[in-house]
Amino acid sequence: MVPVFLRHGSVAVLLLGVVAEITAWLFGVMALQPLMVLLGALMFYLSEYGMHRFAFHAAPLSWPPARKLQHRLHYDHHVEPGRLDLLFLPIWFLVPNLAVAAGLFALPFGLEAAFSALLGMMLAILHYEWVHYVAHIPYQPRTRLGRWIKQYHLRHHFISEKHWFGVSNPALDGVFGTFRGPAASEKSATTRTLYS
Repeated sequence: MVPVFLRHGSVAVLLLGVVAEITAWLFGVMALQPLMVLLGALMFYLSEYGMHRFAFHAAPLSWPPARKLQHRLHYDHHVEPGRLDLLFLPIWFLVPNLAVAAGLFALPFGLEAAFSALLGMMLAILHYEWVHYVAHIPYQPRTRLGRWIKQYHLRHHFISEKHWFGVSNPALDGVFGTFRGPAASEKSATTRTLYS
């Protein structure tokens, strides 16, 4: 299970980034700012929810290349939720988004703050990738929390694609009104096809 997870490109890139940042901190190349690490993680969790709800579940765009991008980034994952190649963030999507986010932190807060925020983002994305991976493989988590998070995400795929957007942080569904109890939501006919 873990070796399969580690083989995916985004996971390898994130792990290399985390190791590089921790090494730079240990050797005094950059200072670590714990508050910025936390802020970077929080920024990712907010963007995870926002991207999932408003970008990945947006109505199909009319321009064919944009529509193809929508399918690769999320629509096809709903069609075939068990396909691992559609599960993980593509490197070509991950790396530019990390660079932009780090740049946005660097402008007002400086390079060392951006360094720390980037570490928080990468750790949070690794958490997201792991939770998402475990939700879609035939594995039963050992903890009650792990089982609950897995079931929580699978409701998004098999009950209603209009709820349960927080893959690794379900609390945001409560904040933004997209949380439902399992019995409180009618089964949607479009959980697999979205707009197709």
